[in-house]
Amino acid sequence: MNLPFICDKIFKKQIYTDKPLPKAEYDNCQFIDCNFSDAFLSYISFIDCEFINCNLSSAKVKDATFKDVIFSDCKIMGVLFNMCNPFLLALSFKNCSLNLSAFNNLKLKGTVFNLCSLKQTDFSDADLSYSTFLNSDLDQTIFNKTNLSHADFTTSKNIILNPEFNNLNAAKFSKENVLGLLTSFNIIIE
Repeated sequence: MNLPFICDKIFKKQIYTDKPLPKAEYDNCQFIDCNFSDAFLSYISFIDCEFINCNLSSAKVKDATFKDVIFSDCKIMGVLFNMCNPFLLALSFKNCSLNLSAFNNLKLKGTVFNLCSLKQTDFSDADLSYSTFLNSDLDQTIFNKTNLSHADFTTSKNIILNPEFNNLNAAKFSKENVLGLLTSFNIIIE
């Protein structure tokens, strides 16, 4: 399917909840203060795009393409990124709420989550090697069979994961958050 090509455009304060964003390939575009809540972004391609202060909660992203996309100050709750096109998938997040979202089975090597809320987010079977979780809240985040080798959790909080079911080779933790690795062993630390 050949999509129309839209390049170097800025979209400000648009509401895509009732009138959908046209299916196209968006290249080097910015979306600022836009509302995509419950919007259908399926089969749309975003390349080198930036979303700033947007609401993408519960957006439908089946087979959407996200290549080198930056999300800043966005509300992205309940988005099933595991349904998007995994080919060349590359994302970064700064000061975003990603609670209840799903990234399972995705290759997200080197992804940056900076100042993000990732409460109850699912990373099962994902490759997050070399990823960074800077000052992010990982309360009830799901890590199961997740590749976390060389990941940096030194400034994250509320992390609880089972080292037996995840690859933690050379992952970095602070003294404060390393206790979350022992929770699954049902031991008492005083």
